[in-house]
Formats: sequence, C-alpha cells, structure tokens
Amino acid sequence: MDEMEEELKCPVCGSFFREPIILPCSHNICLACARNILVQTPDAESPQSSRASGSGVSDYDYLDLDKMSLYSEADSGYGSYGGFVSAPTTPCQKSPNGVRVFPPTVPQPPPQHHLLGQPGSLPPIPRNSCITCPQCHRSLILDDRGLRGFAKNRVLEGVVDRYQQSKAAALKCQLCEKSPKEATVMCEQCDVFYCDPCRLRCHPPRGPLAKHRLVPPAQGRISRRTSPRKISTCTEHELENLSMYCVQCKMPVCYQCLEEGKHGTHEVKALGAMWKLHKGQLSQALNILSDRATEAKEFLVQLRNMVQHIQENGVEFEACLVAQCDALIDALNRRKAQLLTRVNKEHEHKLKVVRDQISHCTVKLRQTTGLMEYCLEVIKENDPSGFLQISDALIRRVHLTEGQWGKGTLTPRMTSDFDLTLDSGPLLQTIHQLDFVQMKVPAAPMLQLEECCTINNSATLSWKQPPLSTVAVDGYILELDDGNGGQFREVYVGTEMICTVDGLHYNSTYMSRVKAFNASGLGQYSKTLVMQTSETGHSPCDMQSLATVAWFTFDPTSAHPDIILSNDNLTVTCSSYDDRVVMGNSGLSRGVHYWEVTVDRYDNHPDPAFGVARGDVLKDVMLGKDDKAWAMYVDNNRSWFMHNNSHTNRADGGISKGATVGVLLDFTRGILMFLINDEQQGPVAFDGIEGLYYPAVSLNRNVQMTLHTGLPIPDFYTPGEADLQGAEC
Repeated sequence: MDEMEEELKCPVCGSFFREPIILPCSHNICLACARNILVQTPDAESPQSSRASGSGVSDYDYLDLDKMSLYSEADSGYGSYGGFVSAPTTPCQKSPNGVRVFPPTVPQPPPQHHLLGQPGSLPPIPRNSCITCPQCHRSLILDDRGLRGFAKNRVLEGVVDRYQQSKAAALKCQLCEKSPKEATVMCEQCDVFYCDPCRLRCHPPRGPLAKHRLVPPAQGRISRRTSPRKISTCTEHELENLSMYCVQCKMPVCYQCLEEGKHGTHEVKALGAMWKLHKGQLSQALNILSDRATEAKEFLVQLRNMVQHIQENGVEFEACLVAQCDALIDALNRRKAQLLTRVNKEHEHKLKVVRDQISHCTVKLRQTTGLMEYCLEVIKENDPSGFLQISDALIRRVHLTEGQWGKGTLTPRMTSDFDLTLDSGPLLQTIHQLDFVQMKVPAAPMLQLEECCTINNSATLSWKQPPLSTVAVDGYILELDDGNGGQFREVYVGTEMICTVDGLHYNSTYMSRVKAFNASGLGQYSKTLVMQTSETGHSPCDMQSLATVAWFTFDPTSAHPDIILSNDNLTVTCSSYDDRVVMGNSGLSRGVHYWEVTVDRYDNHPDPAFGVARGDVLKDVMLGKDDKAWAMYVDNNRSWFMHNNSHTNRADGGISKGATVGVLLDFTRGILMFLINDEQQGPVAFDGIEGLYYPAVSLNRNVQMTLHTGLPIPDFYTPGEADLQGAEC
C-alpha cells in the first residue's frame, strides 16, 4: 500500500487529493488547487462557444485534438486546446513544482447559473478563465460553469479515504468496559468490533451466532462504510440518472442528452455493460502486468545471486592468480600487481553494472507495484460512472507500464564469470609481456528439443549457445552416425544454428551431436540426440521384404513460380501454357514406395508427366527432358517413358478427367514402374535406380491433379520378384 501513495497526491500541493476533479486529459487535481492555477484571459479572446465540457467536441477526445495544442514553454505557458483560441498572458509566478500561479483578479458578478446559485457553492470563477494541467501542460478555456464543468473523481476520493483510514490507529473493541483492547474481528451481522476475550464471551461460535460472518477489522470498516451504490446524476440534467455510455465521447450520458441530439448520432451502450467491459479490460491488463512484476522479482533474486557469485568467483580468481604469480618468483611478482589491478577493475565493473541494474529494476518494480495497488483499489469501486471516468487512462497506463518490461529489461547486463585465463607458459624473458588470454574455447551448445523433429526421411536439428555465454563462436559442426550405430560423420559446418538433413534412410535411428569452434579450438560436444525416421510396414503380400509408407506433399518452396498449389499442397495446377515441374517435399532413398495422382481436370488433350527427379532438376521444361528426371508422359490415347529427352516404350492407353496414375518406386530392386487406373502401363520403365529421388510431376494450365501418398503397394506386385514382364493385376 505504501508504494501507491504517490498515486494519491495532488501534483500541485503535494498533499492527498481533496475533492479531486478530472481534467479532459484524464489527470486529476484538487478543486482548491485548480482555482489557484486559473488564468484569466481578455473577453475579446474567448469565444462563447468554448466550454469546459459538454461542447460539440467532447473533452474526452483530447487525444485526437492534441495536434491543435499551442502550448509553448517559451511564451505564456498556456494556449488553445482542442480548437480553443489562445489568449495573452497575465502576470504570473511559478510555484516550486513548476505550476504557474496567477494573482487573484477583480471578482465579476456571479452568473445566474443553477449550479453556482446553490447554497454552499464555490465563489464565482472569473469569466474567460483558462486552466493548464500541471502534468501534461494542456490548456483549456472554461465556460460559464467554471470548475463545476469538470466531473468529480469519486473513485479517487474513495481510494484516498480508505488509504488514510488504513494508516489511522487500530480499531478498538466496542464491548471492553474500561480500557478498550485492539479489535481482532468484526461481525458483519452484529456490526460490532470484538477483541478476542469479548468475542469468546459475547459472541460464542455456537447456536444462532455460529452462522454470523466474522471478518478482519480493516475489512469490516470498509464493509461498514459501503452502502448501496449511489446512482449518479447527469451534470447537465440534474433530475436524470446516468444510464448510458457514449462510446464516441467516452462519457456517461442520460436519456435527455440523447433526446436533445447532442449524442443522438453517436454509438451508445448500456452503462453497466461498459462498466463491466472496462473492468474486465483493466483486470486483464493487470494480470499481464502482475506476471511482469513476478518476473521482475525473480529477476532481482537472480541479480542478487549474481552479486554473490561474482564476489565468490572474484575471490577464487584472485587466489588462483596469486598462486600462479608466486610460482614465477621475482619476475612474476613485478607483473602480479598489474594483473591483480586488472582483475579488481573487472570485478568492480561487474559489480557496478549488476548493482546499477538492481537499482534501476527496483525503482521500476516499485512504481509498477504502486500502480497495481492503485488500480486494484479502483476496481473495488461500485460507482460505474466514476470508474469509467478514469478507466481509459488507467488502462493506457497499465499497458504502457507493461510495455516497459519488454525484451531485454529482464536480461542481465553482465555475467558472473571471469572470462580471463592466465597463461603461465611464456619464458622468463617474455614476462614483461604477460597478459590475460581473453579467448576460451566455446561451451557445448544446447540442443533445442522443441524445434528438433523428423519428417519422413529428413531430420531437422536446432541448437543455441548456453545462456550468458560471452565466448566468441566462429561456427558449428553437426555430426550424425550412419543410422546403424556406426561412426559419426560431419554433415554440416557453418554459422547457422538450425540445419535440415535430407536423404536419410527410412525406419532408422540416428544419433546426432553438435559442437562449436573458434580460434582457440573446438568446444565440447552437446548432448547426443536420438532421432527416428518414419517407420515401415509390411506389404500386403506379407513377404519378408518391407514396403515403406511415406507421406509427403508437393513442395511450394522448390516449385516453379507458375505452379499453383492448394488443398494443403496436395492439389496442383499451373498458370502457364508451358510445362512446369513441381516436386514432393520428401526425398526417397530406401525401401518400396507407391503413390497415386488423380486427374481432377483435363482440357485440350495436354500431356502431363509423372515420375521422380533429382533435387536440381529443371523446372521450366517437361519432366524427363534433362538427365535429372525419370518420367512417363501421357495424353488421352498413349504414353511414353522419357529420360534425358529420350522417348521409349510407347504404350496404348491414355488419361482423362478422373483417371488415376500410380508410381511404384522399388529401391530393393532399383526399378521404377507406372500404372494407369490400377493397370500396369507398359513394362518396367527404368532400372538401376539408386540414390536420393523426389516424387515429381510436370503440367500446364490445362491440367489439375491431386496427390495421394502413404498407400500400400498394389496387390499384383511382389517385392523381389525376378521378372515383372508378365505380371498381371
């Protein structure tokens, strides 16, 4: 609660708010202080249309009107605000807190206004008065209502009252006969404060009194003060209750305000609904800020531990340094003093940086906690209109404060380690050149398990340097074994910290590790990560050979720019009349694979091609035109096999809309064959297939097709057969 006190003090007088009013800029000021900082302007400079509130342009829209502010530190200290005309200054003085205080002016006859004519009202405000916010320096010319045109901040007044009461003396028991003891509980039903002896004697926890609710004295004092929510009335229509909320003007209004047309064209919502909405928004923002405060507390604990570690490491390093210097006898003793000074400077520098960060973070955390406590007190208020008058400003402040705890704020600016190594190898004649070796070999990288994965026969690994590591790294070396527990081999050397390895064997278990290096040498290996590629399943023929089940899609990253993909990259067409190539996103190198392509659209008898290709195949010609692809291209009547622009084995039988083209790739025998509508198309198309291949098709804009993967091999095919020429489906 103590950290909230600054939120409850007037920026002018420095005391707790007394009768606070809300300025259009959402800042608060005591009513009496507002009178003290008024500025009188000449009559000729004040248009009658200028009003403190309720004008055609809402005072709550000050953010949009701030562009028109003419405030200047170099001249009068105030100016037009929100479209109001600025006025010349009158002689003034400056208070110690920077607020301009003007001498009293000749009082004018009080205007006949129903607010000012009531008994007990404030003395009349001089005509054409101007007030400048002491915090943001925005200025505003008052209308005939003067300061009565500003709404009272009943929520802030209630929070100040509760805060002051919480600082008062402890509540006393109401039943002690002589010297009342300090009360320990209050009964909400009896409305009586009890000390422990009087509670046991007069309010035993049995019988009808057992159902009474006993609360702490402070809570009881608040609940005693709490009365049914007071219904606020409109400042312009005293007989009307505030029941609606103008979203555009951001202010509560009554039905008469709507009927008169002032807010008739604005979006209006129920007051209670907006009250709950803004309370929810403030609560949500407070939850986020509370998380940041919790992180800040944990961060402060981390920083304090770092201070201790720095001190311990500094002492340990000094002892090691002294031992090494003493071993070098006289020559090293002359150098020892200089080296100790070097270590002490590093020690003090680290301590200074961390302590400065602790101090900075502590101040920021205290401000955040104060704002949180103030907002929590505001949320307890039961006055919707009063709450809504300040909720927008509080929500903005909470978001702004939360943003100050962004990335980097809760990160240590200094490590607790001393990255200095004394090199005792030089000969005695080079002792005068003795210095610290700044470079160490890098620490072992940390594998980021949440980003490491395998897809089919590809493995992606990601790693990072240990937190707070300051040793320079020139690059990384990634190593994998052969999938059978063999020797590790290097598969990547570079500066990136993520790598995808393609072309691995299916149904294999690979072990991987990574290490960093710099000019001083190689660092330690990371922990070994075991990764499993996609599993295999038995073929329908139940033979000893295994058919590998692979799921893949078309790869948009390697496709020609004219290729158009949809349906999660399973359906493909083209925007060009020329043939364009698209490959699958998974390479195949082992096992038996079968996939199909369904022809969804077939216009003007084009000849799409189906098959496999290397990763560097040409993408702007028909599949099979170069030596990087093995394909079958087919029209509506016949088909051909093609590799390196060589056309062979023409076969009857074409495709049409709805046709299915199957591709069977058997690495165990090194062959590639094709099917159309479940019938083998021609003989075995290609043999001697080995290495890494990607499924691929080529097509133009007259064709659209859909890929189907993860399929079992056809029933007619038995892996390992000696002759397939006469095989039948």
